[in-house]
Amino acid sequence: MPDPSRAGDSPGGYAPPPLDSYRFFSDRVMGGVSTGAARVTGSEGARHLALTGSVSTENRGGFIQARADIDASFPAEARGVVIRVRGNGQRYFVHLRTRGTILPWQYYQAGFETTPAWREVRLPFVDFASSGAFLRDTPRPETVTSLAVVAYGRDHEADVAFQWIGLY
Repeated sequence: MPDPSRAGDSPGGYAPPPLDSYRFFSDRVMGGVSTGAARVTGSEGARHLALTGSVSTENRGGFIQARADIDASFPAEARGVVIRVRGNGQRYFVHLRTRGTILPWQYYQAGFETTPAWREVRLPFVDFASSGAFLRDTPRPETVTSLAVVAYGRDHEADVAFQWIGLY
């Protein structure tokens, strides 16, 4: 079975961003009060990025995220994102930003459920909903500039980890 974490097994030779290239962001950039961290942990061969924290909708906030910029465009033939993930049984999201998401609050979002065991979740690009009326309905893979794992939209304790985010 192809391994989307390796460049040779992904469409167009795409290689996922290294785990240490993800940066932590929270709603504090806009006055929110959510707290958290994104840390790379685990031994070689089992390394993963853990996104943990308290998400609060106070002060019009409600998110924490780990985001990486994409150095090279996704290949146009990619059909979606695949993530190797585990978590605390709650719903999380992958956010994509594109060359068309100019404003900070613009993105495309697709949700997924977590389980305590590692598993691969496939998110077709057609399942990514735009955050506003001025964006295309579906993101074009070749325009993606960043991707993120996000705990979003409700008061909760976040605990999600991923080993990689690839393409299929």
